[in-house]
Amino acid sequence: MQLGTRWEIGAEPPARLPAAMVAAVAAVEIELAGVDTTGWRWTLTWLEGRPVVELDDGTTLRYDPVGDSVTVESPLD
Repeated sequence: MQLGTRWEIGAEPPARLPAAMVAAVAAVEIELAGVDTTGWRWTLTWLEGRPVVELDDGTTLRYDPVGDSVTVESPLD
């Protein structure tokens, strides 16, 4: 695992993220409209060369390069 970076919710994600991951981050942020996310941050790590992004509430996004897709795991799942 390689530690990446952190950024605030609503801020621009790191440029090295695949477009599918950027779109998934944006979709999660849209779902959180109306929720007080003050101080929440995303954390990017790299696991086996693949980006994994986790929000402070436990929402986790995992990228699949084969299908160029993202799996979103809710902390409520």
